[in-house]
Amino acid sequence: MLRFLTAGESHGPQVTAILDGLPAGLPIDVSQIDFQLQRRQKGYGRGGRMKIEHDRVKILSGLRGGLTLGSPITLVIENRDWANWSAIMDPVKPIPVKLGLREKRLAYETHTPRPGHADLAGGIKFNHYDLRNVLERASARETAARVAVGALTRQFLEKFGVEFASHVIQIGRVRLDRAVSTANLERLHRITEESPVRCADPKVGREMIAAIRETKKKRDSLGGIVEVVIRGIPVGMGGFSQWDQRLDGRLAGALMALPSVKGVEIGLGFATTSLQGSQCQDRIYYDGNGSPRKKRFFRKTNNAGGIEGGISNGEDIVFRVGAKPLSTLNQPLDSVNVITKAATKAMVERTDNCIVPALAIICENVAALVIADAFLAKFGSDNMAEIENNYRGWLGSPY
Repeated sequence: MLRFLTAGESHGPQVTAILDGLPAGLPIDVSQIDFQLQRRQKGYGRGGRMKIEHDRVKILSGLRGGLTLGSPITLVIENRDWANWSAIMDPVKPIPVKLGLREKRLAYETHTPRPGHADLAGGIKFNHYDLRNVLERASARETAARVAVGALTRQFLEKFGVEFASHVIQIGRVRLDRAVSTANLERLHRITEESPVRCADPKVGREMIAAIRETKKKRDSLGGIVEVVIRGIPVGMGGFSQWDQRLDGRLAGALMALPSVKGVEIGLGFATTSLQGSQCQDRIYYDGNGSPRKKRFFRKTNNAGGIEGGISNGEDIVFRVGAKPLSTLNQPLDSVNVITKAATKAMVERTDNCIVPALAIICENVAALVIADAFLAKFGSDNMAEIENNYRGWLGSPY
């Protein structure tokens, strides 16, 4: 139902996204998209780039008077850092003969790939020896466009009472061992927004900050784990008839497609493998006065993370995402010059030391796109009025 593409290089003029399939008649608050972009830029461990950028979205098509038209929506986020890179990153003009020392290094010292990054594999794939042709697009800067698209679809879901929250449960070896209450998502959101590392426990948060600070002194990087909770998804999103309809598979695929992500688990995830079936499955109960979104069925546990058989079951959708430490290090690792084949050290780009707090925001908004697409597959139409009618009719059905 929903399709999108992104374009743009990390240090090019802008990143762009085109989203098609959002129904007509949806009011869009651009400031809410900007809010999600600003959340993405925050977090202890971010690098100098975030001091330059001040991400704001421009919508160039698909809206009129603040309402969606049903036509493709074009979103643009300008790269303010482009002014510092225009000589070597112009899409049309060749690189000038005369360059400063900094620009020469950035333009020509691009032949030693970073372990863990797309540099070498991408260079071989596209026959690029100038690895800037790879790293610019492989950069996580592209996630700004995905957050903008997700923030659009999030506004659609919020019309139907869907809520999102996220928090960081691990950075490096520092882990939040206690369970975090998700009974009040608004409170969880408020607490994590006040934390530089989006940790719900202030003491553990301070330990995470100390770990990032110590790692930065060593010119190294840290990864970690984030958890996302989505509330208010009706029963029946997704499907089991074909592999690509399964909601858990679609979520995992979208999340695994984020830079640095190496693992996704839903509900108890890998912890279920050590349990017996009677301990793992979520027993079913019925309350005639319960939520119509759940068809009045409910569970006292949520080990499945809100998805059974590839379909949402009405409980909170809960998943965790693990990201490896960033590949770019200010203390570069061993590498090989792709032209001379001589042993050397990997090239160094400006980098963050830890992106885990920002990853939580990115995951929220990427998940919103997947959930919105599943919602439209169930209740969809070309306009909001018909979708709202379909949704109300489903809520009132006798099941």
